[in-house]
Amino acid sequence: MSILTPISSLQSGELQDKLRQLLPGVAVSVLVAITAQFLAEHYATPAMLLALLLGIAVSFLGEEGKTVPGIAFSARSLLRLGVALLGVRVSMVLMMGLGWDLIALVVGGVIATIAFGLAVARFFGHKWRFALLTAGSVAICGASAAMAISAILPRDDRSEERLIFTVMGVTVLSTVAMIAYPILVNVLELNSLQAGVFLGGTIHDVAQVVGAGFSISEQTGDTATLVKLMRVAMLAPIVLAASLMIRSFAELPGDGKRPPILPGFVIAFLVLAGINSFGLIPPALTEFLSQASRWLLLTAIAAVGMKTNLKQVLAVGGAAIALIIVETLFIAGLILAGIELLT
Repeated sequence: MSILTPISSLQSGELQDKLRQLLPGVAVSVLVAITAQFLAEHYATPAMLLALLLGIAVSFLGEEGKTVPGIAFSARSLLRLGVALLGVRVSMVLMMGLGWDLIALVVGGVIATIAFGLAVARFFGHKWRFALLTAGSVAICGASAAMAISAILPRDDRSEERLIFTVMGVTVLSTVAMIAYPILVNVLELNSLQAGVFLGGTIHDVAQVVGAGFSISEQTGDTATLVKLMRVAMLAPIVLAASLMIRSFAELPGDGKRPPILPGFVIAFLVLAGINSFGLIPPALTEFLSQASRWLLLTAIAAVGMKTNLKQVLAVGGAAIALIIVETLFIAGLILAGIELLT
């Protein structure tokens, strides 16, 4: 029986055996996530990046022993649950306050960046899987989008390698942008609205958007966060569209089964986003679920790190680094140009 068998379908005895099987690996993943968060708070370093690096440092735990099943469970099932709970951060009502022109700019920026990545990837020696993974993570919400998109891609022996590299790349670039973009905002003399749209529309990860925005002003921080959450809201439709396209032209996995048109975790994301948009989730519960999502994703990325061979990741090469940088520069230039035209 697969370790990913839905727990709800197991009998009581099987459930206890399953939990005993998963507990060591899940506990180790949680421990790495807690350590990463502690270090992040004390050394001003992104927790996602630290969780990934710490996981890689103890990757032997994902190769053999009692921890292997739980680590695999954390890297897959906890990841999907964390992405699903991201839906509580989305409120369509608040986003509508930006105006249709800026909404169109942000949505268009996401779509254009993914199209751009798919178009130029071949010039960097990479195929559509890596292009979709990197461009989607740059366009939407960094590491979280990378993990969600990875979950719908046909798997092969390089899937984990591509995911790890992408998470590392977008997290590092997001941190650089958090420092560099506020300086650029001041040089260009953007007002609070323009600065918020630029930061929220271009920086990859939510935490770095918040850090960059509020380092300028409270109004800029609020706008940047709202724009960033609009990009997060694009996760579900992008995953749906990608899933439909993959089913149409990609080769079937080895078991011959097609993936679902819309994975369950994306459906859950949409349901939670819809409920939250109508104000039906109490603020305290929204905050709790948002923090739960963050910890689940942190635990999942720690587990992904423990399943990774660092030598294989580094073998991806300089062309892959160049591709992510070019995609990052593309969305920055596009959003900046749109701001100049619309505001």
